[in-house]
Amino acid sequence: MEQITAPRILCIYGSPRKDGNSDRLMDAFVEGLEEGGAVAQKIYLRELRFNPCREIYACRNSGECALKDDITAIYAELRSADAIAFAMPVMFYGAGALAKSFIDRAQALWGIKYLLNQQVATGRLKKRKGVLLSVAGSRGQKVFDGLRLIFRYFLDALDADPWGEVVCREVDVKGDIDKHPETLAEARELGKRLAGELGAEIAGLSA
Repeated sequence: MEQITAPRILCIYGSPRKDGNSDRLMDAFVEGLEEGGAVAQKIYLRELRFNPCREIYACRNSGECALKDDITAIYAELRSADAIAFAMPVMFYGAGALAKSFIDRAQALWGIKYLLNQQVATGRLKKRKGVLLSVAGSRGQKVFDGLRLIFRYFLDALDADPWGEVVCREVDVKGDIDKHPETLAEARELGKRLAGELGAEIAGLSA
C-alpha cells in the first residue's frame, strides 16, 4: 500500500510588511495546520525578486512564462501543493501591488488549462482547496469583494476553488490584528479543519 504523507499546503505571505497584520493571520492559520498534522510550505513574496507580467504571451503556446526569475521555481509548487492559502492586505478595495503582480504571473498556468487544455494540478489532489486571509483598514461592507473575485479566478487557474476565508476590518497599523484575538483564533481553527479534511481526502485515495 502506498505510504500516506501529510497534507502539504502552500502558504503565500503577500504583504510587503514583515510581521504585519496579514502575516500574523497566516501565522495563526499555520499553527492550526501544524496542530492538525499538515505541513505548511511558506513563501514570502517580499523576499522574492520577480517582474510583473509583461504580456509577452509565450505562455500561450508553451505554458511556460518567458520571464525567468524567482517565480520560475514556484510554478511547480503552485501546481503540486494539496491546497493553497494566501494572506494579503486589501489596498484600494483590491489586492496590493506585490500580491497582484504575483497573481498576474499565474497567466502561464491559465494558459496551460484553457489554451493547452491540460491539467494544472500535478499532485495527488486534482481539484484543490484555496483559503483567503486578509485585513483591511476600512469598515466598508464591500471592502473584501474585489479581493474575493481576484482570488477566485487565481484559484481557477490552479484547478482550485475557494474553500474558506478569514477577514478582518479596521486593521491597518501594524499590530492592530492583536485587538482581534477572536479573528486569530478563527484562523487557527480554519487551519486545523483544513488539515483534517485534507488528511481524510488523501487517506481515501489509498483506501
